[in-house]
Amino acid sequence: MKRTISVLVYNHPGVLSQISGLFAARSYNIDSLAVGRTEDPEISRMTIVVLGDDKVIDQVCHQLNKLIPVVEVSNYSGETLIQRDLMLVRFDAQAQKRVEIQAVIEMFEGKVVDFSIDSIMVQVAGVEEKLEAFLETVADFGIKSVVRTGTVALPRTNGKSTVTNTGIG
Repeated sequence: MKRTISVLVYNHPGVLSQISGLFAARSYNIDSLAVGRTEDPEISRMTIVVLGDDKVIDQVCHQLNKLIPVVEVSNYSGETLIQRDLMLVRFDAQAQKRVEIQAVIEMFEGKVVDFSIDSIMVQVAGVEEKLEAFLETVADFGIKSVVRTGTVALPRTNGKSTVTNTGIG
């Protein structure tokens, strides 16, 4: 089962390597990883999606808490989350198919971000299932390239995150 963990870390060189090394050393596969600065420029949030049961996730959170650059670890298992991925897709767009392509883009609330005589690049954001459905739908147009972010997530306002470590310093 996919589980989402949020890790607040200090913005220092090598932190990403240290965190990903912890997963590799224990043979845990990271399904998705997104990192970005928070409202505090000294702190970044790592949103990590891992495949595993409660025991695996608890162990991962425990090990993460031992690392010096970690400020806070939140296990979002069992919470209602707002999750989003971002994807850019470039695909063939011959003139005779442009109306059909535009209809698909609108259906998935995508946005054309670049185009040429024979191709279009589209931005689509949403949950993973939406992005997968978009790829399936445009596959017949001839996908040239795809790039995706990892999942970013926060609990809904009424959610209760299971914080396993808090406090800066």
